[in-house]
Amino acid sequence: MRIVEIREMTASLSSTMRNAFIDFSKMTLSVVAVITDVVRDGKPVVGYGFNSNGRYAQGGVLRERLIPRLLEADPESLLDEAGTNFDPVRVHSCMMTNEKPGGHGERAFAVGALDAAIWDAVAKTEEKSLHQIFAERFNGGAFDEAVRVYPGGGYYDPEKGTDGLKAEMQGYRDAGYTLMKMKIGGAPLDDDMRRIEAALEVTGGGEFLAVDANAALDLDRATAYAGAMSQYGLAWFEEPVDPLDYEAHAELAKVCTMPLATAENVFSLIDAKNLLQYGGLRRDRDWLQFDPSLCYGPSEFIAIVKMADEMGWARRRHGPHGGQQLGLALAAGLQLGGTETYPLVFQPFGGFGDDVVIEDGMVRVPNAPGLGVETKSELYNTVLKPLAQG
Repeated sequence: MRIVEIREMTASLSSTMRNAFIDFSKMTLSVVAVITDVVRDGKPVVGYGFNSNGRYAQGGVLRERLIPRLLEADPESLLDEAGTNFDPVRVHSCMMTNEKPGGHGERAFAVGALDAAIWDAVAKTEEKSLHQIFAERFNGGAFDEAVRVYPGGGYYDPEKGTDGLKAEMQGYRDAGYTLMKMKIGGAPLDDDMRRIEAALEVTGGGEFLAVDANAALDLDRATAYAGAMSQYGLAWFEEPVDPLDYEAHAELAKVCTMPLATAENVFSLIDAKNLLQYGGLRRDRDWLQFDPSLCYGPSEFIAIVKMADEMGWARRRHGPHGGQQLGLALAAGLQLGGTETYPLVFQPFGGFGDDVVIEDGMVRVPNAPGLGVETKSELYNTVLKPLAQG
């Protein structure tokens, strides 16, 4: 068995909305299709992957380095010991050939897209859902049949205002969500407090609302926000400061009464280790939100979870960032604390399959082969299938 061809494309995520740090008017991402000679149900197995929102496409890295390495490798060197399936660890190692340590940025996203596609192909080859594969290989076969999910939303949008924010939150409640998230840090503090209070009119108690500053604040402003928000009892304060400023995280953790959440912009095992060692995060309340499609793919994400295990972090304190089906598969298969979703934004990539129902803030995990992207019809029919077919 071997990889026959790898195709990539750049897709647009253009939108008028913004968070506290960036707008999405020119946002893109990379999509890959790994075409194999494995046949299931009369068709070649194709693994699909794409990186997460909030970063940009990495077509150059894919075309000039990663894809040629995989296609030029001895096909048997990419297989498991039995020779019956692809080995994601060996594939990952091949992609990283002649790459220096450090500099975990654009390269991590490109590897992440391909790594996700390889795992999709592995699960389809075994004719199993990806969450089942993760459970069997890394969790003793145990998995969650339903996963706690929350919508990432509440962006700054000049066309919406406070009334639009409340309407958005009400829409999430009507759709079955109990926990919701909104953006802060991109307006004066007093304005953001009014926005939070407006959202709370819909969500009810503060435990049903999380806030995300997208690392736009310095320590002084983050501390001021933490003090002002302490009255609300919010679910968590996400990305308050620069993701690599471990000292600022540690200082904020000393005074912030609400849970902190971070790590979506930490892209490697070594950076994750440094965050957990020096970031002052509290294992009893804070959240780890590594993004599996940005941190070199699910292979490195799983290594990070295992490292956190050894450092005393409960798996239920992990909630993958990214808002797509990959996070759902990992949360179920590794029995994590939940995952994000984007039911309204970053389409057609955000959200889960067409038949997924939200009930009391939970999602039952579909049993489709692989990652299940074929169950998300707009994504599959308008982007993935045409890419694979050429």
